[in-house]
Amino acid sequence: MIRAHSVESVRRAEDAARRDLPEGELMRRAAEGLAEVAAARLDERDGTSVVALVGSGDNGGDALLAAALLSDAGFACAAVVLASDGVDGVHDVALEEARTAGVDVTVAADDPTAAERLVAEADLVLDGIVGIGGRPGLRAPASALLDAVDDDAWVLAVDLASGLDPAGEHGDDDSVWADETVTMGTPKPAHLLPAGEAATGRLTVVDIGVEFPDDEAAVERLTWDDVPELWPVPGPSDDKYSRGVLGVVAGGESYTGAAVLCTTAAVEAGVGMVRYVGTPTPTGLVRLAVPEAVMGDGRVQAWLVGPGLDTTAEGDDAQRQLAVARAAVDSDVPLVLDAGGLDLLEAEALPRTAPTVLTPHAGELARLLARLAGEQDSDGPSADDVRADPLRHARRAADLTGATVLLKGATTLVVDPTPTDDETEATDETDATAAPAVRSQADAPPWLATAGAGDVLAGVVGTLLAAGLTPRDAASLGALVHGVSADRASGGGPLRALAVAHGIRTTVRDLLTRAGDR
Repeated sequence: MIRAHSVESVRRAEDAARRDLPEGELMRRAAEGLAEVAAARLDERDGTSVVALVGSGDNGGDALLAAALLSDAGFACAAVVLASDGVDGVHDVALEEARTAGVDVTVAADDPTAAERLVAEADLVLDGIVGIGGRPGLRAPASALLDAVDDDAWVLAVDLASGLDPAGEHGDDDSVWADETVTMGTPKPAHLLPAGEAATGRLTVVDIGVEFPDDEAAVERLTWDDVPELWPVPGPSDDKYSRGVLGVVAGGESYTGAAVLCTTAAVEAGVGMVRYVGTPTPTGLVRLAVPEAVMGDGRVQAWLVGPGLDTTAEGDDAQRQLAVARAAVDSDVPLVLDAGGLDLLEAEALPRTAPTVLTPHAGELARLLARLAGEQDSDGPSADDVRADPLRHARRAADLTGATVLLKGATTLVVDPTPTDDETEATDETDATAAPAVRSQADAPPWLATAGAGDVLAGVVGTLLAAGLTPRDAASLGALVHGVSADRASGGGPLRALAVAHGIRTTVRDLLTRAGDR
């Protein structure tokens, strides 16, 4: 599992480490790791020249020391100082070592033309402008210099791409867009969350000898190696009931395919049994596509309600289906609510106490939040609002509903409700990380943005919830397997949702037997 730590947690851990180390040792370790990565990228690209963009913080010191090491290794190195106080505002020991090593130091404010020329000619740019103490966005001088970076240059951010929100909650287009980020000791939330992941580029973690407690992680991401530990593998004494029966209320006369997609995904994921409840047309299709499915209501370990469900449909068959859906939502049985099923949540019945996963996309989450808050469409958040600040809106939905929210996107978020005072005893030292760590997954190719993909995901998550996984693990593990199956089915080209569903079985098999072999 990849764990990212908040600024507060990082500072506590680094301060504790410094007490047992010589002064400046952590910065030197960081610079050595940074220089090693930079040298490797230069060798890969036949590059010879480096420019460090240097701000006033520790990141600027890291970049200066790394430039000194790279200069000693034979690369042509320069540094452009962007600190408001010029060279007086940067790390003095690092500056002295850089100059001693032959690094050409230029203050951007004193000679903007020379600074731009140095940046334009560099094969590798070290971004040490600001780090985890910075605010979103960049000042004008930095933005102008970044415009001069050659398209073929490799941009290597120190710890965090400058201009990103370290917490990863707020995005800003005016930031460094790195090809790679070398982060010290542990990832930061911005590296794994939608607001910062794209600008982070490739993420490389350098061990600087600092211990970061797992239980203080602000963001987590499951990897292939986590699948064998979490996936519900049956034992010799298991049967179809102990493995988990998933009740599925999905599809209708208007959206018939959703029922096939989510039930297919469930059986491919290894569900013990599917009980399907639908109207005549999707029922006939499910009989043909998923002959293992049992038709009709019955005892289940979890419900999946909503893919392709039209809650406004009329007619006796639709009303009978909706009655089962509403009973499932009102029950204390674990529940996955997707698409049309989200319309069945009523504010007066919230928060839910049974294990629950909501699986909206941005538009569905915006409508749900507006409805639960009693807002008119013009007053509530829009889909664009959710996309601009997905973590905040997902947290709000989780707290309103008591459910785990899986917000679908290029980076999928899994957000648990904030614990109540009765559920946690946060101290002054740990209250910044008392809320459950957000899970984020980014395993799928862009080709997965296709009709029916969410129905497949819901079937996998429902299977895992029926098998007894927590909503948090069911949602994040389901997102991982769904994304990997899509990547395999795509192979770099277009794919259809049904191909993703049919690929779940072999994807799970390979993840269980070859975890980590990528």
